[in-house]
Amino acid sequence: MFERTLPIGSVVSLYGADKRLMILGYVKYLKGNNEKVYDYCGCTYPEGYLDAESTAVFDHDDIEHIYALGFQDEVQFHFRERLSEILKQREEENFTEEG
Repeated sequence: MFERTLPIGSVVSLYGADKRLMILGYVKYLKGNNEKVYDYCGCTYPEGYLDAESTAVFDHDDIEHIYALGFQDEVQFHFRERLSEILKQREEENFTEEG
């Protein structure tokens, strides 16, 4: 799921979308529906974060074009590794509960 995680601050466009989005966070649900987990949440670019109602959730496969990568350093690389581990563990736990 997160082998290709883009760093916070990356600017992307989604298939069929008119506005670019800046990535704000990872592993988000839609309000009121916690069954589907999305890879990212973002705000419109260049406006930035306006309020919670103006954010979008989307998956990596929804990205058509990457315009800019956010800042990356050792802290971000470590975070990306840890996030991947947590998500893998979560998927295994969900599989065990369902199977």
